[in-house]
Amino acid sequence: MDIGSCLARNARRHPEKRALTCEERTYTYAEFNKEVNRLAHGLAALGVKKGDKVALMMKNSDWFAIAFFAAAKLGAVLVPINFRLAVVEAQYILQHSDSVLVICDEEFAGLIDEARSGAADLRHVVVVGETPVAGQLRYSQVVTDNRAEPAVELTEYDDLQILYTSGTTGKPKGAVFDHHRVLQVSVNMMAAMGLNPNDRLLHLAPLFHAAQLNLFLLTGFYLGCSSVIHRDFHPEQALAAIQQYQISFFFGVPAMYTYLLQVPNRERYDLSSVTRCSYGAAPMAPELVRQSMELFGTDQFFNLCGLTEGGPGGVILTPEGHKMKLGASGTAIFQNEARVVDDQDQEVAPGGIGELVLRGETVMKEYYKNPQATAEAFRGGWLHTGDLATIDEDGVITLVDRKKDMIISGGENVYSVEVEQVLYSYPQVLEAAVIGVPHELWGETVAAVIVPKPGETMELEDLQAFCRRYLAGYKIPRVLFLVDRLPRNASGKILKFKLRSELREAGTNDRATG
Repeated sequence: MDIGSCLARNARRHPEKRALTCEERTYTYAEFNKEVNRLAHGLAALGVKKGDKVALMMKNSDWFAIAFFAAAKLGAVLVPINFRLAVVEAQYILQHSDSVLVICDEEFAGLIDEARSGAADLRHVVVVGETPVAGQLRYSQVVTDNRAEPAVELTEYDDLQILYTSGTTGKPKGAVFDHHRVLQVSVNMMAAMGLNPNDRLLHLAPLFHAAQLNLFLLTGFYLGCSSVIHRDFHPEQALAAIQQYQISFFFGVPAMYTYLLQVPNRERYDLSSVTRCSYGAAPMAPELVRQSMELFGTDQFFNLCGLTEGGPGGVILTPEGHKMKLGASGTAIFQNEARVVDDQDQEVAPGGIGELVLRGETVMKEYYKNPQATAEAFRGGWLHTGDLATIDEDGVITLVDRKKDMIISGGENVYSVEVEQVLYSYPQVLEAAVIGVPHELWGETVAAVIVPKPGETMELEDLQAFCRRYLAGYKIPRVLFLVDRLPRNASGKILKFKLRSELREAGTNDRATG
């Protein structure tokens, strides 16, 4: 079994069922499969063969989905690229991945033209649009009239994709997945959250990211669900789409829930079709979860905590877990195992802090062309995530920080997630991040970086008084930075390394700083 054959099977089983809607374009499963085959034969005519790397630099669209499945049916290995990257960043991925062909949106044609100079293996650039740069091909030139299934022999253990990490601690690393691992992600989604062929899915987060791509788009096509794709996230348009298309399962990163809750007159939208919601890619404060439950009118929420290298996969907090232990991360998702270990890879006692390690069917195969990093990540046979976590007497895991983000103030460890959860319950806070800034006496002190709600103001003293009700003194923010927005990567994770570099020199005394 492979990704392409799953699509072909659904085209045979229910050819007239709606597979995908994007903007004004709608495809049945039969129509979508034929479009995929037309492009696959066109890519084959350009010399793309099994094992070749095909990069995608595209925003969310039906074209992205068609391109992904077309390359997959040829046995090519997909390399989705973050469309927010600069030329040199894209150039590194094209070069490192050995990509032979790029499919991109017209707005990125110029960037790819600059980046291709450093990619020796790159032979063709295919542009979705009518005005490619000289030497590039229009998508309409490449597609053929051949709608037959490509005659390529594949197994589930052939490579399918290389997903590049965000590279916050160095050069991005490419996590390799075969068809088997990605299909097992779909099995996990069925077992853990009850995804089924009757579900209608809305895709808002970028499809180049593992969560939206593997967990939901590919699972949707594996099951035969109906999908709606939005090119960008606009809160009002998202609520309108839920109502129009009767979306049954909603996934969003925490920032999306935050902005949905800010939509004026949001109660006028009928969201009653949504039976389950999930969130992931970043921690979500309990107060935000409670407000989101009120918005959607359901307590059937799932918290997904994982990482790209996990498939993505890791631990899950079920709706029952939300009732008992809201704020926790959960237990190992179906087919996976999870432990919390110390620096000697021994399990920590309940209540202790250690590193989350994972093992299971969805975990990556390796880092592409990086055996040293692969060996380090898989020492002891478990994937070391770099996430600090605690585990309770019931085996429920709670992520507390990234190793590199932990604050040490006066010899005491401060875990940012704990402080952030308190800040999110402060009435004037829209978004919050906690970082450490240098302090002459304590080494580091706790700083709160906050986006206030529209029209709200706040003072450090008032915030500290609020935090004293819930936090030990050494955990209370001593510095307050008020900002218009928090820097995030495409998965919604706050880029704390950017916050530290931008704000550390702005002021480290016990005072509010703008």
